[in-house]
Amino acid sequence: MSTAEALNCPNCGGAVMSDRTQCEFCGSHLKTVGCAACLGMMFLGSKFCGHCGATAYAAELIHDEHPGDCPRCKVKLQSLKIDTVLIRECERCGGFWSDIAAFEHLCATVIGFIGSYAHQNADAPAISYVPCPDCGQLMNRSNFARSSGVIIDMCKQHGVWFDAGELPKIIDFIDKGGIDRSREKEKIAIADERSKLRDEERRLAMIARRSGSAPLSDDKFNSGFGGILSRLFDL
Repeated sequence: MSTAEALNCPNCGGAVMSDRTQCEFCGSHLKTVGCAACLGMMFLGSKFCGHCGATAYAAELIHDEHPGDCPRCKVKLQSLKIDTVLIRECERCGGFWSDIAAFEHLCATVIGFIGSYAHQNADAPAISYVPCPDCGQLMNRSNFARSSGVIIDMCKQHGVWFDAGELPKIIDFIDKGGIDRSREKEKIAIADERSKLRDEERRLAMIARRSGSAPLSDDKFNSGFGGILSRLFDL
């Protein structure tokens, strides 16, 4: 997480430390975000980045009749539009909900925002399975990219829940080449498993020839390999 620094409140212009969630001068609620151009820290609502002068992403609250409840706090989420992306945020704990398409768009185009997003006063939640804000079913817990160490809650049908502070860790992992390293490890693991399966196929074929029974079919081999692929890539 980024080191605290003095920033200007977008409402009154007062100097406030970046780890504060409320302006001590005007009382405005504050969120720290990152500039999409230089990744410098600023408060959500600022029109320009104080580091490089780039235009900041516009963010606004929007009305949503069915925002769903925070899976942690059980309070209504609030819908927030950042540029063209819609997310639903919990004001209490700082976590937020993103559908799958929005998450992919965030990672691709709004990386500056989610890279520095944090709710500084949120306590680390206890590890538990939580319900999807849309369908109410308990979500799966998954290690993002299998090697990031960031455990996210995901409903495969509806979206992803991020506790406060998880997105900065994920983006830091991506920025440092974690996805590429993860893919290379998967390729090596698949090649290793495939080699082992072929060795096993040859061994069984040799046993079959000696005993006069039918050799292992290609269908069985492919089925086993497909199962390994599914296990490697299943979230």
